[in-house]
Amino acid sequence: MELHEYTQYDAVGLAGLVARGEVTTAELTSAAEAALAAVNPRINAVVESWPAEDAPVPGSTALAGVPFLIKDLAVSMRGKRVELGSRLAAGNVAGQDSFLMRRLRRAGLVTLGRTATPEFAYSTTTEPVLYGATRNPWDLARTPGGSSGGSAAAVAAGITPLAHATDAAGSIRVPAASTGLFGLKPTRGRISLGPDADEVFNGLAVHGGLSRTVRDSAALLDLIQGPETGDPYFAERPRRPYLEEITRDPGRLHVGLLTTPWSGRAVEPAVSGATLAAARLLESLGHRVEVTVVDLGVSWEEFVLANARLWSTNLVTWIDGLASAFGRPVDESTVEPEMLASYAWGRTVSGAQFVHALDVRNRVARSIGAHFGGQDLLLTPTLPEIPVPLGTYGRGAEHADGLGWLEHLFHRSPFTAAFNVAGTPAMSVPLASDPATGLPIGVQFAAGYGREDVLFRLAAQLEEAAPWAQRKPAVWAGAVRSA
Repeated sequence: MELHEYTQYDAVGLAGLVARGEVTTAELTSAAEAALAAVNPRINAVVESWPAEDAPVPGSTALAGVPFLIKDLAVSMRGKRVELGSRLAAGNVAGQDSFLMRRLRRAGLVTLGRTATPEFAYSTTTEPVLYGATRNPWDLARTPGGSSGGSAAAVAAGITPLAHATDAAGSIRVPAASTGLFGLKPTRGRISLGPDADEVFNGLAVHGGLSRTVRDSAALLDLIQGPETGDPYFAERPRRPYLEEITRDPGRLHVGLLTTPWSGRAVEPAVSGATLAAARLLESLGHRVEVTVVDLGVSWEEFVLANARLWSTNLVTWIDGLASAFGRPVDESTVEPEMLASYAWGRTVSGAQFVHALDVRNRVARSIGAHFGGQDLLLTPTLPEIPVPLGTYGRGAEHADGLGWLEHLFHRSPFTAAFNVAGTPAMSVPLASDPATGLPIGVQFAAGYGREDVLFRLAAQLEEAAPWAQRKPAVWAGAVRSA
């Protein structure tokens, strides 16, 4: 299978070819390996690859036989390294499949490697010391976002049609917006984080995926959603498969428009323009859009402080555990400066302060949840700016403590984290491009708890009304011809 043929299909399309006997799983695997060899040296998205282990039955699922990649964090594949993007965890090998990995295998996906993440997924750019910076296929000098930047760059460049991702403050939606992909952060409790964790960042983090088409993300979520024994909470099962939802009319939705973030920072004109254009597109499709104010439930300063306390105290346990397991020191030789600062700050957080942070999480969840009692969806920019040059995040953060680093990250992505704290689903849709640079711009839609169905219905409608599949980045495996 030639690369230009392989990359013209999405995951559901490739699985269909396998089901009909037009190609074999082995041929798809070979094509993905060729795509990896062709483009990964330029974008540094995949940090390790390996031969296929699984041989799914053709046609057994909507994704059976499709090449896949997992993020180097939060999912474990037996016998494979999971290093969390950190020198402290270098060489760490998983002893068992995590619950998610078992579901990915049952889904018929053929996992061929792991993708880059910033250290401990603690950033919205992907520039770890361990493996070096991942580059945006649209502009190699710019970030692909993070923390799922490796997965985003790989999918955007055509290595695989979809890949695993996680999201604790925007880490699915930020890279989706940065690389022209579709990315949906599911509801808290939709996908199990076990067995090694009951929750990550105290419920802020979730599993998900990144894809070039809406139906691929719908198919993936159908196959990996649902609780496992011991999960602390789980979302109500969907009424019907998400692959069916995308064929249904969304009806006339009431959509709130929020263009200024809770932090008050300025939004670049191109991004504001793209968001307003999305609002006009919604109106043309029959939806009701009105400017809205969303009560966060707490001040922005209190919101950031609570997140910093939850993030940094979790970080302390990870770093201490890894240092003990591998007999390594916690210093500049094993941990990056921003993480060392966050680690030191996290050790100063008291038990009472930690509990107060959980109370903030509750207040935000109640307030955001109440908003969706009056509106079906919320429309915002995903990011306030187009993807920034690599190295931007490090400038001005040299002397930041743990709170200062979170303030820095949330300044870069002020629209996304609220829905992690609230536990509600949100998606980034690649509806626009920057007129000056051609870089993709994503717009974010958020919904009430458990309402991925509404998001998928609207996403499919938008994909049909304003298709994005024809837009390709500068680094694209489909443009590479065989010798």
